[in-house]
Amino acid sequence: MKYVVMVSHGTFAPGLLSATQMMTGPREDVLATSLKEDMSADEFQANFRTLVEPIKAGDTIILLADILSGSPFTKSLEVLSEKGFLKDTIVITGMNMPMAVTAVLQKDNIDDRKELTETIENEGKAGVTVFSTEEDKNEEEDI
Repeated sequence: MKYVVMVSHGTFAPGLLSATQMMTGPREDVLATSLKEDMSADEFQANFRTLVEPIKAGDTIILLADILSGSPFTKSLEVLSEKGFLKDTIVITGMNMPMAVTAVLQKDNIDDRKELTETIENEGKAGVTVFSTEEDKNEEEDI
């Protein structure tokens, strides 16, 4: 089985899970937890350990984290390492809605790990764009 696991500071990961489920429907293979304001990194790690209990050796994990090297990122990797899951884990930081939706919808359609990773990363990057309004264009013409 392939899992998408989202981690973040604040309520970003649970919120992104909720938003993703609006697009993909509820799924048992998509999980999220977060480091809340009054929570220690060790408490987060304990929550993460409980969250990933259903995952078995040999399952693939797509770990989406809000930022590289933050406590949710590092504590999640520590748990996955303890469980021997790192070799079966794809780790991508800077998560956003297009990345999460793509991970959920494509994880069971793309078997090649490199292709799956690139697809998720590229969709995340493509989701970051500057939208110009008609007013923006008019202001540029005035300059």
